[in-house]
Amino acid sequence: MQTATSTYNDKVVLQFSVMTVVWGIVGMLVGLFIAAQMYWPALNFDLPWLSFGRLRPLHTNAVIFAFGGSALFATSLYVVQRTSHVRLLSDKLAAFVFWGWQLVIVLAAVTLPLGLTQGKEYAELIWPIDILIAVVWVAYAVLFFGTIGKRKVKHIYVANWFYGAFIIAVALLHIVNSLAIPVTLTSSFPIYSGAVDAMVQWWYGHNAVGFFLTAGFLGMMYYFIPKQTGRPVYSYRLSIVHFWALIAIYMWAGPHHLQYTALPDWAQSLGMVFSLILLAPSWGGMINGMMTLSGAWHKLRTDPILKFLIVSLSFYGMSTFEGPMMSIKTVNSLSHYTDWTIGHVHSGALGWVAMISIGSIYALLPRLLGQKEMWSVKLIDAHFWTHTIGVVFYIASMWIAGVMQGLMWRATNSDGTLTYSFVESLAATYPYYLGRFAGGALVVVGMLIMAVNVIRTWQAAKGPVAYPVIAPDAAEARA
Repeated sequence: MQTATSTYNDKVVLQFSVMTVVWGIVGMLVGLFIAAQMYWPALNFDLPWLSFGRLRPLHTNAVIFAFGGSALFATSLYVVQRTSHVRLLSDKLAAFVFWGWQLVIVLAAVTLPLGLTQGKEYAELIWPIDILIAVVWVAYAVLFFGTIGKRKVKHIYVANWFYGAFIIAVALLHIVNSLAIPVTLTSSFPIYSGAVDAMVQWWYGHNAVGFFLTAGFLGMMYYFIPKQTGRPVYSYRLSIVHFWALIAIYMWAGPHHLQYTALPDWAQSLGMVFSLILLAPSWGGMINGMMTLSGAWHKLRTDPILKFLIVSLSFYGMSTFEGPMMSIKTVNSLSHYTDWTIGHVHSGALGWVAMISIGSIYALLPRLLGQKEMWSVKLIDAHFWTHTIGVVFYIASMWIAGVMQGLMWRATNSDGTLTYSFVESLAATYPYYLGRFAGGALVVVGMLIMAVNVIRTWQAAKGPVAYPVIAPDAAEARA
């Protein structure tokens, strides 16, 4: 009979995996509803808690921190145990991290529709919740790094480097940006003011994208693509160069969100330059992941999980090319404040983040339940095509609408007056909002397909399986 310490702690991994699907559906449904409001404004029903201004931050928080966060927790705690050949540092700490994070999400779902917010992009939650986030995150850091600290192998696999950097950076970003002076239980004043507040906010805002929505998911990429293909990473040396280049450069790119604002011009230019440099490590990582399939490309024909993982890299490459281009001041003068930015964000969020997360959950969930594969491989394939078509509909609609908006806003007559009023540009944009809604609807349908597959896989299984911790020498022999 095996003792608890001789098996991996997969309970917390399974919990976060299930909540990834649950929060994915919830967050994307909220997004679909507010997309519908853009086409049918009456859907706010004149209720303040259903207004776009309150539901939009609920959508972003639910998709980024609930859906994406749960996927990151699930995969990082799965990967760190397998690559360190040890059980998690503490079962109680793992349970605290899971339930603490769910509490954060529930509190966000209650406060944001009520209008309780700090008004900061991706950092809207009020100060008591910010403190809870910091406590849960520090507990997560102790759990993750404590597990690495007691590893049975000298080497730290590169996926853990990316997960570790994401954990440290997000803690730093969250705590510094959230520093505030409480006034009441639900309100506070930031300690920064004016342009400094804007700079700190977008140092946080962009690097929340950079580390929460990039570095952590690259950790997924470096573990699950080699695992699913049955081949080693194409170039381990390139993965290390990718890591250090990304970590060194990303922190400086935040000012590109503040082009043509009160921020000093040198800071705006600095953000643009580092954004352009960032293209190199980003594409280096994408190419490394793609080339891992060398000699195994035929598996894409029969493995829809691999389709999710590889196509996510295509969107990663697209987004990390588009972002630096949009940071160039001449391009930014056209794109800023338009729906082009919305298209860019969602090509990264739905294309890269969601697809790598979905593929990773599909890969690990049946294993946790003692199954060879998900209940229906055909449903995974259906999900892949539904999601991919939905994302393309969404981002194409927003790209076209955004470029059109930018051109209409800057068009002038020979006497210097504006050619189009803002209302005319809005009327021209209106049909594309229906395209965005249709694309979002397909994405939600895909998540519902995933939920059916997860439920049926669970029903087919006898229950969670306790896997024994594999000794390093045994793992090497098996490899």
